[in-house]
Amino acid sequence: MQISSNGCPFCDLPAERILEAGELSIAFKDLYPVTDLHTLVIPRRHVRTFFDLSAEEAEAVRLLLYSQREAIQKEDSSVEGFNVGINCEQVAGQTVFHCHVHLIPRRAGDVAEPIGGIRNIFPGKGNYSLA
Repeated sequence: MQISSNGCPFCDLPAERILEAGELSIAFKDLYPVTDLHTLVIPRRHVRTFFDLSAEEAEAVRLLLYSQREAIQKEDSSVEGFNVGINCEQVAGQTVFHCHVHLIPRRAGDVAEPIGGIRNIFPGKGNYSLA
């Protein structure tokens, strides 16, 4: 099931890579996973960033995130948490310019110190005190 053919790797996604699809969104495994079962959820429509989504598309993406979260937890009981991330534009690390949301399963001990989560993209900003 191909979405379109405009040279975008997500628009030209082979059917066998698709885990789940709705009318407005699709889920599939990341080719370069950060952790096992790292999944991407995208809108079917080719839009550059999350901020370009219609309300209906954003809701469709959200629903697939929940569905895939449940599927991942059923597949791997060691998954105890998730990082959900969206890179919007090149300066934020976006390399495929079709909106995509990363659903990254997390397991106890997968990093030495998980405090700060996504804040760790900037060295020294992840470790902070709530005091």
